[in-house]
Amino acid sequence: MIQRDNLTRQLYAQDASMYQEFPEGVSFPKSGEDIRRLVKKANEDKFTITARSAGTSLAGQTTGGGVIMDVSRYMNQILTLDGEQHIAHVQPGVIRDTLNREAAKHQLLFGPDTATTNRCMIGGMIGNNSSGSYSIKYKTTREHTLEIEAVLSDGSTAIFKPLTSEELEEKKKLENLEGHIYRSMLRLIERNRELIQNSYPHPEIIRRNTGYALDKLCEMQPFDPNGRKFNLCELLCGSEGTLAMTVSARLNLSTLDQHKLVVVPQFETLEEAMRAAVEIVNFDPAAVELVDHIILNATKGNIEQRKNRFFLEGEPNYILITQFEGNDPEELQKKAEQVSAKLSEKSLGYAYPIIPEEDKMKRVWELRRAGLGLLMGLGSDGRSPSFCEDTAVRVQDLPEYVKEFRTILDKHNTKCVFYAHASVGELHLRPQIDITTETGLNTMKTMADEIADLVKKYNGSLSGEHGDGRVRAPYIEKILGREMLPVLRQVKEIWDPEYIFNPGKIVKPKPIDQDLRFSPSYQKPEPETVLSWRKEGDFGSAMELCNGAGVCRKLAESGGTMCPSYQATKDEKDSTRGRANVFRQVFAGENPAGYESEELKEALDLCLSCKACKSECPANVDMAKMKTEFMNGWHQKNGSTLKERFFADAAKVFPLASITPKIANKVAGSAIGKKVLEGVFGIDSRRDLPKFANQTFRGWFKKHRRNGAVKSDEKVVLFVDVFTNYNDPEIGKSAVSVLEHMGYEVLIPKAMETGRPQLSKGFLDEAKSICGEVLEEFTEYVEAGIPVVGLEPSEILTVRDEFLELCSDEQLPLAEKLAGQSHLFEEFVARNKSRLSPKAQNQTVTLHGHCHAKALVGNDPTVEALSAVGFTVDVLETGCCGMAGSFGYEKDHYDVSQEIGGLVLFPTLQKQKDPLVCAPGFSCRHQIKDGVNIKSYHPAELIHRSLS
Repeated sequence: MIQRDNLTRQLYAQDASMYQEFPEGVSFPKSGEDIRRLVKKANEDKFTITARSAGTSLAGQTTGGGVIMDVSRYMNQILTLDGEQHIAHVQPGVIRDTLNREAAKHQLLFGPDTATTNRCMIGGMIGNNSSGSYSIKYKTTREHTLEIEAVLSDGSTAIFKPLTSEELEEKKKLENLEGHIYRSMLRLIERNRELIQNSYPHPEIIRRNTGYALDKLCEMQPFDPNGRKFNLCELLCGSEGTLAMTVSARLNLSTLDQHKLVVVPQFETLEEAMRAAVEIVNFDPAAVELVDHIILNATKGNIEQRKNRFFLEGEPNYILITQFEGNDPEELQKKAEQVSAKLSEKSLGYAYPIIPEEDKMKRVWELRRAGLGLLMGLGSDGRSPSFCEDTAVRVQDLPEYVKEFRTILDKHNTKCVFYAHASVGELHLRPQIDITTETGLNTMKTMADEIADLVKKYNGSLSGEHGDGRVRAPYIEKILGREMLPVLRQVKEIWDPEYIFNPGKIVKPKPIDQDLRFSPSYQKPEPETVLSWRKEGDFGSAMELCNGAGVCRKLAESGGTMCPSYQATKDEKDSTRGRANVFRQVFAGENPAGYESEELKEALDLCLSCKACKSECPANVDMAKMKTEFMNGWHQKNGSTLKERFFADAAKVFPLASITPKIANKVAGSAIGKKVLEGVFGIDSRRDLPKFANQTFRGWFKKHRRNGAVKSDEKVVLFVDVFTNYNDPEIGKSAVSVLEHMGYEVLIPKAMETGRPQLSKGFLDEAKSICGEVLEEFTEYVEAGIPVVGLEPSEILTVRDEFLELCSDEQLPLAEKLAGQSHLFEEFVARNKSRLSPKAQNQTVTLHGHCHAKALVGNDPTVEALSAVGFTVDVLETGCCGMAGSFGYEKDHYDVSQEIGGLVLFPTLQKQKDPLVCAPGFSCRHQIKDGVNIKSYHPAELIHRSLS
């Protein structure tokens, strides 16, 4: 029932906050009954429980020293969704976006919209009373939670919902913990009502989550005869799992507006932007989001987010992403124009682009949502601990509040990220402080005090949505006053007298600087490496990049590729975040296990090295690169196996097999052959190995050179990899034909490998040697300025990526030039498409992009090249196919490989009738063949067949 192994404890020692605390163990309940049994056991064995779903909390709510209860793996079902009543009944592990995809079928949505909606879960949203970008329209989770089924601290169950006066009287009569809660809470409010109303933040502040929501209970019957029905759900929302464990919830769904439109005013100064926000809210927007220059600059260094900067005019320091929603598009356009006119009239801002296109609006919001992860991934020079993350004041107070906040920043000689929810007076404020130094840590503690005083001055809330947790709980006294602390403790003890549920959060907190992930006592890892780690600075810095934002926990249905194994298993150890956390833990400290860590090897086992994290992770964590360095170190300590060497040695084995290809194919395809391959090399017998061609590409090309190959002053080097040469020579032939059609003389180098298989398996010394050999051979091409074109994406992109880390400092200038001259085949064709003369045709091709290409280049060049020869291209929104080089061939990985393929790729292709499929990757084509029995083609083959 409780997993207590070291790896699991390491995985759950941190969330997205600045804290790290190793739990006793982790539980994965499958039902309310499982939760009830866990709570009973906690009472018997005297351990505590901290509830957790996605673990994206910023205040340390989901870290704890007892048992972590993770509801995300199993309790993730939408139990019912009533489109007529606008009600959804869900388990706590349901992802917000998953709920909204189902709700959209009924033209409904769950309104609260955090930046983490593709992985945050309803249980966490209830715990934190989450809201998000649209809180000016939809308010908070509290306003949409109708009913909560919960397990109480004694293991009993209760359902909390709005109660009539008669129902409330019946609850008070119950002779159990539930009855005690109702009786005691009513008495508590009655005795302290005036104190509560005088102590809590201004009621105009929509997002006020400081302490327990006692001020909301004061608004209800019987305390206000005209108020809402008494409903303890409103107290549980924002209670951070300290009062009860959520089993399920009934949620109110809102009607989905048919139209929306975005206008993005752009500013030179923060003062302008804040004054503009005050003006904009008068036009009834659905959202007004501030993004500052620190985040905008960070988008330049992120492959994925660079594409989303299209709407920026010049280099604004601040922007306000403003969305209007409704059912009349003309009215929305009118509002946007009125906003632009008003701001221009008041000389607020210099540009006001209006964006009505749905796909472009989506890209604007993707840039906004990436903000947190981007700024948390700025490295040690940009450390910004989340200690004053989301203070909230009234909107009209925002300009003066920000002015005074900046005075505090100046006083401490630091700068700050300003972004988020300007529409409701809440900004995410992230001062840059390096708390790994004593000076930085003391600065953070001093500023936390001063900022709490400033919030109190404006009668604001210390937490607008992310909760008090550990980081803000020590300052509740400053905001609500000393007299309120005993009242808050009474609330906790009414519900949970033994402090079983999430202790140390909201009440009785530890000091802000205890259990920090990074602190003056932190020892940065400094392991020996083969790769240079030039971009990150060193391997230790790469291990510190992950910030816990958990973008890698999104599911396949949300789009993107990261993290394919997590999408299949939903196990934290298979996420980039989980692996990164284990990396840091096993390499840091006085006695690190480092390259000998069994736990890290296990966590990396299902990493497909797809590179999606390199572009999709906002902190730019490159787990494929980290894995290859670790596996190299592991081999140095422990040696390697025949299974690990088999695919890495393909260039040595394939020439022998190609001498008698028919015999090799027959043996490999026979039952006995498959059994031997499985037993000796670990190749799953359910797989068919790629067949060897009767004639290699190189054998064909020698004859082609003698029999009429194009000679030209314009030359191109065609890099033909091992697999194309021995298994798929037709692709090489097609590529030669296309390039010669374009007027180029094709040169074939001796090299057939760039070290991709060696990198995948962690043989870095061999990969480094191959890199050196390729650089030496290609020097003449580089000096002559001859472009190098590759057919297998993973091979040619190794030249553009890993070569820059494998080469020596002396080789780096040459490697950089070669990288600049290297192209995917389809990239080169797209750039020179004017040389093509295609036949007229009208055919649709379905494109499944290669993971490395999507991460480093994108699908656009392939689309452009295929379109140039007349194809209509349907780009599949697929992630990794699941094969990933040798991964899917291995017996230990076959099932997961098929599960990954079955997430999106297989079912999408199965729905199509006789699709013409393009898959640039060798492994992808074989996975598609094995998974759905459809032949797919390399772009070179399709382009070749289309030329006249």
